[in-house]
Amino acid sequence: MYESFYGLRDQPFRMNPDPDYFFESKAHRRALAHLEYGVHKGEGFIVISGEIGTGKTILIRSLLRRLPRGTVVPGQIVSTQVDADDFLRLVAGAFGISPAGTEKSSVLQSLQRYFLGLNVQGKRALLIIDEAQNLSPRVLEELRLLSNYQVGKVSLLQTFLIGQPELRTTLESPAMTKLRQRVTSSFHLTALPREEVRPYVEHRLRHAGWNGQPKIEEAAIDTAFRLTGGVPRQLSALFDRTLLAGFLNDNPSISVQALQEAGEEMRFELDGASNGYSGGAPAQANGAGSHRKSALEPNGSSSSVTSATVASANESSPLTGKPVEASLANISEQLTSIQKSVRQYFLE
Repeated sequence: MYESFYGLRDQPFRMNPDPDYFFESKAHRRALAHLEYGVHKGEGFIVISGEIGTGKTILIRSLLRRLPRGTVVPGQIVSTQVDADDFLRLVAGAFGISPAGTEKSSVLQSLQRYFLGLNVQGKRALLIIDEAQNLSPRVLEELRLLSNYQVGKVSLLQTFLIGQPELRTTLESPAMTKLRQRVTSSFHLTALPREEVRPYVEHRLRHAGWNGQPKIEEAAIDTAFRLTGGVPRQLSALFDRTLLAGFLNDNPSISVQALQEAGEEMRFELDGASNGYSGGAPAQANGAGSHRKSALEPNGSSSSVTSATVASANESSPLTGKPVEASLANISEQLTSIQKSVRQYFLE
């Protein structure tokens, strides 16, 4: 809608995870390295977790472009709120398999034949599960059993689990000990640090044809970081709204005021109480979060597990910096005012 106004050939901040716009922050580069290491290793489970909007899906789509198609056959699942038997049918569907029957035994036999067929061709299957935090313990156990398919020392199936932090909580439970022992690498994605906000924004703008105009004030970058906490999806939403407002107002400036006004409009859409972010600068360490020892980290592995310190939702909203309780009180006042206006209208 606003592309021609800014001399762009595309929308730079669309919400759809487009690998063409993938920005390799330090954290995303490390996460991608973990995934590529997993592909090279060819066995077990790789776990990538991260809060909402940190770029997990676009990371996976970028990985899919890099896979060695001659040897790795990917299958992807994004619908994860199903029971164990239905999930096995989803696995079959992800690889284009049509089992002879709907019974669990028939599905498992079809999967085994398919995996063995790939092995004969010198290929192997890679199952990628997005939104994996919704998987039940029973489904995770079925996945562990599928990882038993082998020919000699060669695994026929490898699985990547991608999800929100709840996934790690599930995997760290005592019931998941057997599966956890098969996790070869894991990583936790965090929001962008302040120094990567401008590169992120300008990367997306340049890919859409930006020629450096309008310029983005340095203070505006500070404002954007304060309003979003460096969460990529929130940054994209904020700048998209700012560009739209500039087009509608015939003012192409990307200034502190423009961002603040856009953020004010969006404060109910991106409220910290609903998305898990509380605003302000998140806990970071070199763009990759703080490190802690996790039950997911395999013994002897050099991979590190990262965790972000998520502040309480009662502290502040990512778009206003105001306490969430105060924002809720403000909403209540507005609703009361609307109700009074409606009653007065009908009384008149």
